[in-house]
Amino acid sequence: MKYCCKFIITLMASSILLVEALQPAHFVNAQTNQENKKMKEQAIPFEAENSMKYLREICDIGTRISGSEGIVKQRLLIKKHFEALGAKVIEQEFKAIQKSMGKPTPMVNMIITWHPMARERVILCSHFDTRPQADQETDPKKRKGTFISANDGASGVALLMELGRHMKNLNCSVGVDFVFFDGEEFVFDPDDEYFFGSKYFAREARKNTQVIKYRSAVLLDMVAGKGAKFPIEQNSWWKAGTVVREVWSTANELGVDSFKLNEFSRVAVDDDHTALNNGGIPAIDIIDFDYKHWHKLSDTPEQCSGETMAGVAKVLASWIQRQR
Repeated sequence: MKYCCKFIITLMASSILLVEALQPAHFVNAQTNQENKKMKEQAIPFEAENSMKYLREICDIGTRISGSEGIVKQRLLIKKHFEALGAKVIEQEFKAIQKSMGKPTPMVNMIITWHPMARERVILCSHFDTRPQADQETDPKKRKGTFISANDGASGVALLMELGRHMKNLNCSVGVDFVFFDGEEFVFDPDDEYFFGSKYFAREARKNTQVIKYRSAVLLDMVAGKGAKFPIEQNSWWKAGTVVREVWSTANELGVDSFKLNEFSRVAVDDDHTALNNGGIPAIDIIDFDYKHWHKLSDTPEQCSGETMAGVAKVLASWIQRQR
């Protein structure tokens, strides 16, 4: 059965599976607590209002559909920001043919590289394009309105823009890449293909394993909603359970209660982390399933919170420093 959205309902989150999942999560949490007492972690002064400023700047561009003027403007904004912070910015160009379009569309993934000489690396990633239409609006006339996708797209970029300001101060033993995927939302019809950018990135990464070894990846999707909750996403658990344990245990230890260590998501998500897992990179998805403005015109900065992004960033900063 096909669905028109990227959320695929499953029956995986039974109570039995949840109990089985939680036992190793708590074990790793206890083990991690002891090990981390010996480690020196740098807490980051992540500024919530800064992240909201970046989110608003992105949304002020308007729609950022793959191949459009809007996404070009966003790329320039991202490039300028991270180069000013001393990061290496790589634009990974490719073309994709959507079934319903029938012609190639130019797309560009952006790779922001910290400690570029390190072979062992981790990825923090997000898509940065917007859907052509607000397909979840019940009124067909509204679907063609200006859809700026504040939480579903801009939030991951904004969070990493603020986190980037603190990357040089983190005690990292591995290289870190921020990756922004193009073509995640380039969907017009129910049978169209998804995740062009992450699929292309994963294929290219497989060709380059002698130079770069990606240990794991964390995908950020809708990470700024007010009052957001992040249960363990089902596909993340089944495909990259070790990374799930690391991230959610870290959140539990740090007291970031938006991460729900004892809960599975209501749905299993087919998202950009799917392509990475299929390409051999263990990847998980931090995603707010209950964001009521998803793919609606009401997905605006007013629905977002810098404090939500700050909580996620706190977890990510610690998780990165624990990669040894």
